[in-house]
Amino acid sequence: MIERMKQWISRINIGQLIVLCFMLAMMVMIMVLPLFSLFARAFQSNAEEFVGLENYQAYFRTPALFRSIWNTIDISLVTAFFSTVFGFLYAYALTRTRIRFKTFFRYVALIPIFIPTVVHALGLIYLFGRQGVITRMGFEIELYGRIGLILSQVIYTFPQAFLMFFVTLEYADGRLYEAVEAMGVKPLTRFIKITLPEVKFTLINVIFVCFTLAFTDFGAPMVIGGSFNVLATDLHTQIAGLFNFSMGAVIGTLLLTPAIMAFIVNRITNVANMGAMSAKSTKLIIKKSRGRDVFFFILCSVIAFCFFALIGALALGAFTTLYPFNMTLTLDNFRFNPAQGGIGSFFNSITMSLITAAVGTVFVFAYSYMMEKTNGLTALTKIGKLFSILPMALPGMVIGISFILFFNTPTNPLNFLFGTIGILVMANVLSFFSVPFLTATGALKKLDKEFESVSDSMSIPRWKLFYRVSVPLSFPAILEIFMYYFVSSMVTISALVFLYNPTFRVASISIAHMQAAGDIAQAAAMSLLILVVNVAVRLLYELAMIFIKYKTKRRES
Repeated sequence: MIERMKQWISRINIGQLIVLCFMLAMMVMIMVLPLFSLFARAFQSNAEEFVGLENYQAYFRTPALFRSIWNTIDISLVTAFFSTVFGFLYAYALTRTRIRFKTFFRYVALIPIFIPTVVHALGLIYLFGRQGVITRMGFEIELYGRIGLILSQVIYTFPQAFLMFFVTLEYADGRLYEAVEAMGVKPLTRFIKITLPEVKFTLINVIFVCFTLAFTDFGAPMVIGGSFNVLATDLHTQIAGLFNFSMGAVIGTLLLTPAIMAFIVNRITNVANMGAMSAKSTKLIIKKSRGRDVFFFILCSVIAFCFFALIGALALGAFTTLYPFNMTLTLDNFRFNPAQGGIGSFFNSITMSLITAAVGTVFVFAYSYMMEKTNGLTALTKIGKLFSILPMALPGMVIGISFILFFNTPTNPLNFLFGTIGILVMANVLSFFSVPFLTATGALKKLDKEFESVSDSMSIPRWKLFYRVSVPLSFPAILEIFMYYFVSSMVTISALVFLYNPTFRVASISIAHMQAAGDIAQAAAMSLLILVVNVAVRLLYELAMIFIKYKTKRRES
């Protein structure tokens, strides 16, 4: 036993062990311990006495609260259905047809990602509200409640569905399609027998992802939910309104259920879907079909028009004095009320997002490097990889209430972080951790493993190899992580609604407060500012990638 211990110690790098333990300790601090506090509180009274399952029994015995579960399941199922159908058709149009303006349509599909979910609901108010643009044309719907929530949630989840299908359909083996075409198989049969089985695992993932996103969203129900209560609004009421943290913890654990299911399904389907492409695969050649292309071009145009109508409605409200009663153009709506955060909340959002992007990018990339390049510490790296994927199953509101229960405790030495920008940054880093981790890991896997072997044989410290070789070669992935963290932090609201300090409001929170106070023109103006900043960041990222590819080609030539 002693000999084995000596051999193990001789194989490991003490510096790597210290860094790895530090990073795992950070994940325990910001994820494991807060979640433990959440689950513990669900079995305690507000006086923090153990009561077993009494809180759950009380929840299910309360008709109004229990009804929220069925309301949430209802809108989530309908949202998942429509988002999956439209996401698939849109992705199919861009990958399996010969329609024009594919690049334009691909970027248009991302518009909802650049604005908070509160804004989706706000745009719908301008279109379908009592004085909405479309309502005044004679087409009226019952916006506040189930229908409005479904519309808003479909807008919110559509980009995720589209992107997942797009990636799957983009990488198809053309040999199989060529073979069945040569055999005279009709297009509809090819679609049913080849294309649908080809995307079956993605289809399952998309359904669960869209269901989970709709199940846990807070922004839209907060604005247009009306009397149609869902779990997310119940959680906010219990915590922010009634200060019933025990019942809030119960609802938080219920919100985790579909997220955990989606996480498990994602893991299973990813394993089952491995190896779909081979080295012998050929690019799919798309044949001409006028009828098909006309249909899908119209479909994409209608969806793109809907998104532009949403943004156009926001612009109409932001730049007019008082829609629809005074249509005089004005910039007065950009003079925000200081009581609701003012213009300072917009700059607070930029500050928070920049810090989140900087801290998150450094931490995620270093964390990924330790997971991929550490030798002799298999048990610790397995734990670290598990920690890295778990945030994918944590809704923002669950992270928010977990942070309250853990950090807002006088006996906690980290209590000083509560109410500061630091806790907002930590919540954002954790909320969006999994996607950047997968991005960084994918980039690091492409690097030759001989770099580490040569470094060790020449006694070059790993930290020098890290910043002189790994960072420069992975710079495109690092830029993507930075952009993702920034944009996501600018639009998030779920976790921050419990954690923000009234003296440091961010734009997404201010928009919700403006709408609640009836200042929807100012809310629209703030929404446009967020959209402009996020689009600008995305454009800078695209320009940087073009420049990097250009420099790479010049060096190769």
